[in-house]
Amino acid sequence: MDVKMKIALIEPLRVPETLIEQLAQPIKDKGHEFVYYSEKTTDTNELIERSRDADIVMIGNNPFPEEVVDALDKTQLINVAFTGVDHVGKKAADRKGISIANAAGYSDQSVAELVIGLTLDVYRAISKGNEDVRSVDFPGMTQGREIHGKTVGIIGTGNIGLKTAQLFKAFGAELIGYSRTEKEEAKELGLVYKSLNEVFKDSDILSLHLPVTDETKGLVSSEKLSLMKSSAILINCARGPIVDNDALADLLNKDGISGAGIDVFDMEPPLPQDYPLLKAKNAVLTPHVAYLTDEAMVQRAHIAFDNTLAFIEGNPKNIIR
Repeated sequence: MDVKMKIALIEPLRVPETLIEQLAQPIKDKGHEFVYYSEKTTDTNELIERSRDADIVMIGNNPFPEEVVDALDKTQLINVAFTGVDHVGKKAADRKGISIANAAGYSDQSVAELVIGLTLDVYRAISKGNEDVRSVDFPGMTQGREIHGKTVGIIGTGNIGLKTAQLFKAFGAELIGYSRTEKEEAKELGLVYKSLNEVFKDSDILSLHLPVTDETKGLVSSEKLSLMKSSAILINCARGPIVDNDALADLLNKDGISGAGIDVFDMEPPLPQDYPLLKAKNAVLTPHVAYLTDEAMVQRAHIAFDNTLAFIEGNPKNIIR
């Protein structure tokens, strides 16, 4: 494109500013304007002010609601440095003909590693042990379990599901899974595809790797959870609304399953104090950080700026709507 454009990165991307400058230089070299805001804001008017005159708006996972998108008259692309775009006013973008790009793939490794971490914490009571050993009244040791030899169910065998399966296989686990599309790479790992109900019934460790859609919302219902072994554990580093978390908390408190590791909820933390999972038995909770590692943040910054350059050059990539 010969037309000079304005690109606004309206929130920090959790990488050093020197990297932002380095990645922005090719944009400037082409004669385009680049503006960077190093402090996050959730104020609607400020978001509009930062974005109003930009041809390309770059954001992370900060909410970018309908009313902000509605105020944009010049913007051609909302470039989201995140996998999900649930926080973006998509209806307004559709009405105004604004494209949306994302940065899928940057956190495959980091998410898969947290799945393993949560599994180990639930199995070996690592967080509890850390508290116990510091306690004045030491309650004694907790006997744990091993991943080796367990049956791990992977629900959703996309890139993150496959990466997670690889890591579990390295521990010596048996792999089963369910997905709308069966992947040869999964079968080559030794994963055996089964029906959804069979995966719930047969898994010792059940790990979720699905996006939120009309089809998947509430998929892990009270009925599905009741199929699980009482010795089984559930790990969710995907999306909170996939699971009926009230039913999950109730099941944990009734010893219907033996534990859960949960990184995602029905809302972003901080959670209200009456949120049932906060008081559920044998639940290890993390504040939606599966994607958040130094390495993943660098990777997503590269993908986001690559998306911007591709759009400027007339070859858009990673456009999801």
